[in-house]
Amino acid sequence: MSRPAGLHTRYDEEIALLRNRADRVWLVLLAVLVVATPFTIEDFWLSVLTFTAISAIGAIGLNLLTGFTGQVSLGHAFFLGLGAYTAAYLGGDLGLPVLVWLPAAGLLGALAGVLIGPFAVRRKGLYLAIVTRGLVFLGEYLFSNLRSITGGPQGRAIPSPVIGPLNFADLEGSLGLPLGREQSFFLFVGPILAVAIIAAKNVVRSRPGRAFQAIRDREIAASIIGVDVARYKVAAFALSSFYAAVAGALLGSYLRHVTPGSFDLFVSVQFVAMVIVGGVGTVYGSVFGALFIVLIPRVV
Repeated sequence: MSRPAGLHTRYDEEIALLRNRADRVWLVLLAVLVVATPFTIEDFWLSVLTFTAISAIGAIGLNLLTGFTGQVSLGHAFFLGLGAYTAAYLGGDLGLPVLVWLPAAGLLGALAGVLIGPFAVRRKGLYLAIVTRGLVFLGEYLFSNLRSITGGPQGRAIPSPVIGPLNFADLEGSLGLPLGREQSFFLFVGPILAVAIIAAKNVVRSRPGRAFQAIRDREIAASIIGVDVARYKVAAFALSSFYAAVAGALLGSYLRHVTPGSFDLFVSVQFVAMVIVGGVGTVYGSVFGALFIVLIPRVV
């Protein structure tokens, strides 16, 4: 027996309201954690949490592609490296601020995803994984030989995030606050993770997000109801690559120096593990998966 239309509408509104409240609670808790953590945790564990936040950004991107769209990718490390070396060139050689090189790294990663996406849309499952795996080897070759940009096998330095007088690797020197490098960088990365979560949640609830999930569940059915499968697959690749490149730029800036070996196949496998452990098709699961993969080896 079907429910009256009005009751159905009120029920849907109540569920949506509960979900919005839950999201707000998570975001408030995350904000409290970001502000309080630097003053309560020693540098080693704060470094682990910084790695976790950066990894979570990349894992969210991969989950949008693999978890929500059903496209298995082993090429995530390539886009991380692309973002890191973009930050190195724009921030180091050209001396541009982080407000320029960080978005630029993401946009270049998204462009690479758009270019690579059409070659992958006709492949599924294991075949798609093999194709994207080739990106990692291609990336290692390019990163090792484009010496003028990447520094070759020896790698190159990547600048710290600076906005005007604020150096987010040294807020003590910028503001006179009792904050070391670990505290300063965590306060920079934490809000970016929050923005990445909010953006991903909004994408998932939007029309493109529903199209992603329809493709994941059944491509033929999605096509029948009017979803442009090829278009949305390429869009998923672009969005995932954007997240990965931003994470790579942040990772390189935090490490200060990267080499081509920093973005090998094992890195891609780690991100796949984050998605699986945290939960395929969940945004917050990507954060918990990153926490598990980064934290457990240190605890053990």
